[in-house]
This record gives sequence, structure tokens and C-alpha cells, in this order.
Amino acid sequence: MLYLFGLVLAAGFAVAIPAFSGGLGQSRAIAAAMEGTARQPEAAGRLLILMILGLAFIESLTIYAFVIALQLLGKLPETSAVVSALGGG
Repeated sequence: MLYLFGLVLAAGFAVAIPAFSGGLGQSRAIAAAMEGTARQPEAAGRLLILMILGLAFIESLTIYAFVIALQLLGKLPETSAVVSALGGG
């Protein structure tokens, strides 16, 4: 049962931690791009392209973590098998 608990815990953390850190990374990237645009307005177009590229990379890492969490959840047995193993009938 400790194995099942570990799978569920890992799947939960595999989504929560990357989503939180991805949000922080995206907010810092946007803040830096806005600050750069405020300092040098003529570079706004180039900064926008680089910012969107960086945001796509950050988001792809979060999506990869979500896929790994789904794979971990796929390793869990059916609910009826767990209940019968616990002796619940």
C-alpha cells in the first residue's frame, strides 16, 4: 500500500510543483520584458518575440510534467482491486 500512496503523492506533486514554478517563471519573464520595454521602447518588438518564445518553453515544461503525472496515475490499479486488497469486500 505504501507503493500506491507514493504513486498518488508523486502524481500530485508532479502537477503542483511545476505549475507553481512555471507561473512564477512566466511572471518574472513578463515583468522583465515590460521593464525592458519601458527602458527602451524601440526594442519592444524584439522583446515581445523573445518573451513569447521563453513563455512557450516554460509552458512546455509544465505540460511535460502533467504528462508524467498522467502516466503515474495510469500505473494505479482499479479501485475495486484496492478495496478488495484492503479487505473491504
